[in-house]
Amino acid sequence: MRLQSTLRFPLARLFLVFLGSVLGVSLSLAETKPHPNVLILYADDLGYGDLNVQNADSKIPTPHLDQLARQGMRFTDGHSSSGICTPSRYALLTGRHHWRDFHGIVNAFGQSVFEPEQLTLAEMFQQHGYQTAAIGKWHLGWDWDAIKKPDAKPFGNGRKKGWGPEAFDWSQSIPDGPLAHGFDSYFGDTVINFPPYCWIEDDKVVKAPDTIMDTSKWKPIKEGNWECRPGPMTSDWDPYQNIPSTTERGVQFIRSQSATDQPFFLYFAFPAPHAPIIPNDEFDGRSGAGPYGDYVCETDDACGKLLRALKESGQSENTIVIFSADNGPEKYAYVRDEKFDHWSSHPFRGLKRDLYEGGHHVPFVVHWPGLTATGATCDALVSQVDVFATMAEMLGHSIPDGQAKDSRSLMPLLKDSRQTHRQSLVQNTRVDEYALRDGKWLLIDAKSGYVSGRNKGWESRRQIPADDKQPHELYDLSVDIGQRDNVAGEHPEVVERMKSLLQTIREDGYPE
Repeated sequence: MRLQSTLRFPLARLFLVFLGSVLGVSLSLAETKPHPNVLILYADDLGYGDLNVQNADSKIPTPHLDQLARQGMRFTDGHSSSGICTPSRYALLTGRHHWRDFHGIVNAFGQSVFEPEQLTLAEMFQQHGYQTAAIGKWHLGWDWDAIKKPDAKPFGNGRKKGWGPEAFDWSQSIPDGPLAHGFDSYFGDTVINFPPYCWIEDDKVVKAPDTIMDTSKWKPIKEGNWECRPGPMTSDWDPYQNIPSTTERGVQFIRSQSATDQPFFLYFAFPAPHAPIIPNDEFDGRSGAGPYGDYVCETDDACGKLLRALKESGQSENTIVIFSADNGPEKYAYVRDEKFDHWSSHPFRGLKRDLYEGGHHVPFVVHWPGLTATGATCDALVSQVDVFATMAEMLGHSIPDGQAKDSRSLMPLLKDSRQTHRQSLVQNTRVDEYALRDGKWLLIDAKSGYVSGRNKGWESRRQIPADDKQPHELYDLSVDIGQRDNVAGEHPEVVERMKSLLQTIREDGYPE
């Protein structure tokens, strides 16, 4: 009997392997992993209205992201913490709004925004045995001073000020980057339009920069400006290879994890469609929204490659996939609207940096096999800060006091989209200017929700009334999703109540 049972198991195993190959499903060790894998796909400067699945008038085909949305749950009222890059990334990875700690972005060669005691998503996953990786854009700072030579001197001044390649000892490890905050590995160029222009693997440059950034050495840009800060570059640097190279690394990482019983967390942060807008030639003309639209197509294609790697390696049914973006689209959207009749922030007003909904109301999709219903939508007010508490609940992790202060688990919503979640949410881009959502109300605690500046041509086409010069703006989104009519003068009691609530949230946190 013992001999027979010993023989039966391998035969059964072989049969399952054969059956799996017949069905086109790779038999892997996914079922033995203690927790599901987690893949975060994070776009840069992508508008809510760019995705076809949530804007029937979009001129940009996004088949892979549309399919992901149809397989999982699409949140129609999902938000980043800010209208700019660094703050939103910080909030996503910590469950804590950036404005409790800092404002603004990490500039070229800027230091880390993380305090040593700050718990990150990656650190939490590490504590539960996950293999953690970050690929792509970082923009959360490093300790560049640690590898800067004592006698280094900058050149230029203002935005043209920079460091030459000779200012750094490129053979050294760069401290306080992704590896110092929970990631076992990193590959990327830290920020596509900031120096150093080279690949970084883990905490070292792959190849030492040997010249100063020179955009004339690159293929011509396809829309807008390069917007690249001066600084060190490798002579053979090609920004057009960013998405292909990082996507290839992402695919390699995903495939490598199929042979282990260790779950993984991959934070894959795209540089696109942030400027410089540089879709590769094979994507030219894919959209009806110019090069920006083509760049979104390339981003969608890269997402497709990563999702296909999950499926082909037999891990898709054991992987939670979250897709979102750090903020709304850049100001080039105004020209795109006029030229191509494509409004990236549809149906909202506002762009990147703005306090209006278009600045931070972003695509937000969660595909959780076995939990989220296929094709589900959820209209509850949610934020990227909520990802932390959601993952903590999945892991059975007790969040320490003082960590993830603003995060609330999405688990009840993922199980039933009709559940209640948060009543209020604060957004902020610069000091002392805030937007507060409270139910149907949007309060702009500033004279205007514009930070990037207003475009009178766009306002005229949308019949936006002239600025009424009130000290605050209030919108009823239940009847005015486009934020056209400021009703602050008609509801002073709502303004005062919301100002008081905003103060409470800023000082004490969200009310229960």
